[in-house]
Order: sequence, then C-alpha cells, then structure tokens
Amino acid sequence: MTTWTAGYVADIGYTHGFYRELTPALLNFVMLTRGQRGPDLDGRAAYCELGCGQGVSTNLLAAANPNVDFHATDFNPAQIAGARALAAEAGTPNVHFYDHSFSELLHEPALPAAFDVIALHGIYSWISPENRAHIVEFLRRRLKPGGIVYISYNTLPGWAAAMPLRRLLTDHAGTRTGPIIPRIDEAVAFAESMREAKASYFTQNPALAPRFEKMKGLPRSYLAHEYFNRDWTPFYVADVAAELAEAKLSYVGSAALLEGVDAINLNAEQQAILKACPDPVRRETLRDYMVNQQFRRDVYVKGALPHTVPSSRAIWTHLRFALSTPRADVALKVQGSLGEAQLQEEVYRPILDVLAKGPATVQAIFADPSVKALDWGKLMEAFGILVGSGHVQPCPSPKDEAARAKRTKAFNAAVTKRAEATEELQFLASPVTGSGVPADRMAQLFLAAQGSGADPVQRAWAVLQAQGQRLVKDGKPLDGDEANLADLRERYDTFVKTRLPVFRQLGIA
Repeated sequence: MTTWTAGYVADIGYTHGFYRELTPALLNFVMLTRGQRGPDLDGRAAYCELGCGQGVSTNLLAAANPNVDFHATDFNPAQIAGARALAAEAGTPNVHFYDHSFSELLHEPALPAAFDVIALHGIYSWISPENRAHIVEFLRRRLKPGGIVYISYNTLPGWAAAMPLRRLLTDHAGTRTGPIIPRIDEAVAFAESMREAKASYFTQNPALAPRFEKMKGLPRSYLAHEYFNRDWTPFYVADVAAELAEAKLSYVGSAALLEGVDAINLNAEQQAILKACPDPVRRETLRDYMVNQQFRRDVYVKGALPHTVPSSRAIWTHLRFALSTPRADVALKVQGSLGEAQLQEEVYRPILDVLAKGPATVQAIFADPSVKALDWGKLMEAFGILVGSGHVQPCPSPKDEAARAKRTKAFNAAVTKRAEATEELQFLASPVTGSGVPADRMAQLFLAAQGSGADPVQRAWAVLQAQGQRLVKDGKPLDGDEANLADLRERYDTFVKTRLPVFRQLGIA
C-alpha cells in the first residue's frame, strides 16, 4: 500500500453510481421543506464535490446544470482520468476534476473563492481523523455564508452489531497478500465458516444473518470500499454535527425525506419523546435510536436564514415538479420503519394525475379542479413524500431549459455511445429536473437507435451479437437469432409503453 492512498482501497475502482441527493434542485427543496432559505442555484453558482469517485454524478449534474460551475476531486488518479474522459466525450465545459487530497485542494488556485454547495457522499466514515479535519477546514474556508453542505456517513446505533463483522473480515484479509478481490472472497468465506461453527457472535445476533447474506451477494468493488479501508468509523449524528460546527455549520435536515416523516417511522410514544426534546441535533440522535439508523444523508447550512410564511409560499407557488416514474407504476404506499403505509388516495391521486400530463408548477397543479379542494399544508406534505419516494422530482427554473437541453443531449449521446460496449453507466441526464434518470443498457440502446433512425430491436441485437452476448430469460441464455430478437421485441414494446413517455416528458427522448 503506497502512502498516497492514506489507507484507502486504491487497487479497484469505485462503482459508477449516480446519487440523486447531490442534485442542486433537490438540495434546495430539502431546505424549503425545513423552512430554510437556500442559495440561488438558478443563477450563476459554484459547486464542489469532495471524493467524487468515478465522477459520474458530477459529470451528469454539470451537463444538467450548465449555469453551475462544478469542481470535484478524488485521490485516485485513475478515477479522475476516467471522469475527465467522460467530460471530454460529452463536451461539458463547466466541470473541472482534480486528483488532489483534501489538504491539497484547499490550496488549489483554480478553485472559485467560495462555493454555494459542497457535497461529500460516502466519504466521511471512510477516512482518517486527519482527513476529516482537512474537510472541516475546507468547509470553513470555502463555503459561502448561506451555502449548504450535503454529507452522508455510516451511523450509530445501526452499525453497532455489525462492527465486529467488519473487523473479522478486514483482519482476515490482512493475513493475506495480493489483489483485494481474492482477499475479500477469502475473508467472506472465513466469516461463513465462523457462522457455520456457531460462533456465539453470530448465534446471539440474529439480525446479522440477513445483513451477511446480502453482503455476500454484493459486487466486490462495492465491498472493497465499504468494508476494507483502513479507516472506517460509524458516527452518532451529534458527533458529526459537533465536528461540522467548527466550520460554522448547523444541521438542517435529512435529504432522505421519507426518514423525516414521523407518521410512517415512529409510534405515538416515540413521537411524544421527540416532541419533548427542544434540541434538533439531540432529537435526531434519539430518532436514530428509535429506527436503528445505519446511514445518514444530511444537509447543513452555513448561516441559517428561515423563510417567512409569505416568502415560503412564494417559492412553493412557483416551484415546478415532474413525474419520473410511469404513472401506472406509482403505488399509493410508502415504506417506513413501521412498515408499509397507505397514502390517502383523495390527496395523492389528483396530484399524480396532473403530473402525468407533464411537468407543472404548484400553482398550476393547485388550479386543477381535481386538486383545488386540497388543503395547502396537505399539498406541501404530499410533495415531500412523493419526492422522498423518488417518483416525483423538483425542477430548476424553466427559463434556462433550452441551455440545459443542449448540454444534456450531448452528455446522453456520450453515455448511450458507451452502452454499445459496457453497462457501467446506468443514468441519463434530464434538462427538466437538472438531475439523473435511471436508464439501463437496453433503454440506452433503444434510445440511441431511435435517434439515428435505425430499427431499435435490430440495432440492439447487432450490438449484443458483436460482443458474443445473448439475452437471459428465466435464468437461461436464449439460443439463436429468432429467440433473442423476439425477447428484444417484447422489451422494446414495454419500453415504448412505459419508459419512453416519461423520457419524453423529462426531455431525454
């Protein structure tokens, strides 16, 4: 292990994920739901991602928000080379990548003087105390007053029972040398042998069984970065809040909006305990005990500025939303810590039916005869739950949508071109939401073929054939052109009926 890695796994790249919580419009929506003013992200703004991994989120968001100047760093030069290559293929001019450490980034002259948003996803629990101090100092110096921070990390008490499992795995991997993947496989097999031997740690912690079974099936690239770094620290929310207070930050709320809905997560007695606690951070700590929280996705602000009732209402009135799930696939139920909860049909169905016609502002939605009778407070609560469930997305201002469409078209062309060779990129950029939309390899191949005028089914099969690949149905590879083309035709017909209308409303097709 070379010194530049600082104990972080570097011999296998991180996954190519997109993380919706990093979206500027969504972060400002979180601020709004908590009654706080956010920075103006519809004007010229600056955004920094610390620890950007493969740079997929940064690249996508830069294409979908051309008014924002994006800067991102990751210590792994291979990942930064890949991120820069994607930016070059897409021709995205407003994104800049660095392979700096957190301490080096603080002194990078090419950075703006200060940022409106600084985000770090999946970083804080996996670095040393020294590097956490560098991050706090970066936030202190480089975040504008009124700026916001998104931070995610592993949380206690939810990780308490599994911490010894992680130690068991890393200790065993440390007894071996060589590439990390075989060492992970050996460590997992060794932990399995301990479980089969009925070690009391496993028998007396029944909640470990489903976690361990799920872990065994996860990609080794994910396990390497989640479990096998030298530094790995789950935090109580109060401890993170105390560290970030050194940068003058105060807690706003969770970007995982459903986690803040008491009715689906807490019983009456638990709600009463929280209501009696005046301190917001201690209240979050108690909430984490009540739901046994394992991972937090939090928003902080440097200088809280509450909305007045009129200013909040003005923002809500002109805020635009878009449906990102086919209307028929939106079930009127959500999952919370208490289990599955049914949503009120008379509240949610009219809103979803209006959005099924296309993106709309709250003012336009409220003017619809089917929605008019709804209480204003109920309407705002409903949007928080619909956005939290991932079916509905808040949108940036429509005034710059043409510029966003130009850049997202180029980005999506680069992604769908890559789909001819790989399925590692699973999201496309929407100029309507300023965010990412899930799109698997088949969807990307179909879209690319439509754009070129080719037959989507024949084109997708030609790509698969050229790579010696076949489709799999019911767990078995399909034999012959006829069977593969028939299955592709079924997939394409489903795509046209379900996903394509959504892609069109989101400006992707």
